[in-house]
Amino acid sequence: MTQTLDTPVGAAIGESRWPPAVAVLAFLAINVAVRIWLPVHGVLRVPWLTPLLEALLLVVLLTASPASAADRRRMRQLALTLVFLMVAAALWATAVLIRDLVNATGPANSASDLLSIGATVWIGNNLAFALLYWLMDAGGPVARRGRTTPVDFAFTQHMSPELAPAGWRPVFLDYLHLGFTNATAFSPTDVMPLTHRAKYAMLLHSTVALALFGLVVARAVNAFQ
Repeated sequence: MTQTLDTPVGAAIGESRWPPAVAVLAFLAINVAVRIWLPVHGVLRVPWLTPLLEALLLVVLLTASPASAADRRRMRQLALTLVFLMVAAALWATAVLIRDLVNATGPANSASDLLSIGATVWIGNNLAFALLYWLMDAGGPVARRGRTTPVDFAFTQHMSPELAPAGWRPVFLDYLHLGFTNATAFSPTDVMPLTHRAKYAMLLHSTVALALFGLVVARAVNAFQ
């Protein structure tokens, strides 16, 4: 994937803001649809908290246009705070869903409800961690501009530069791919974590994904029988 800079639309975050905005908007729509369809099974027990965080992050992505370096730092801190809250909400949703599965309560007794909520929680985990990786790696997208050496994550194009155009750097879609492959392989695939914070973020992500996937599938199979 090669980067494309929107000017001035993408200058505020160091790359095009549309891929992360579209990803957040798509999941926001899924989240709202599931909560309307299953209003009594709000996994978070505060069912509109996560959509609110997603909506706030979407506003930041689409409207923020900081003019100075200090403004860009504040915008990144705000975005990181919202993403950390999204990660915390996703982990809490996972914990509550696992508790329901263990106790056979709530959506655990309906295969269709369980699969719908389980898929939403799983996608939410992957998106939240993808956003975290994107903002964390090398200080975020603005700090990565012009950098050709990896800091937190080494992508295939870093390790085999002949496969990429000159000046290649990862963009949000690369981190979104990392988020979903880490959750399905439960380990690094084509992206290697280099720092402790990258390694343990991926460790937490894959552990939660493994627990969620295994328990949801096992319970859903029993519920279908």
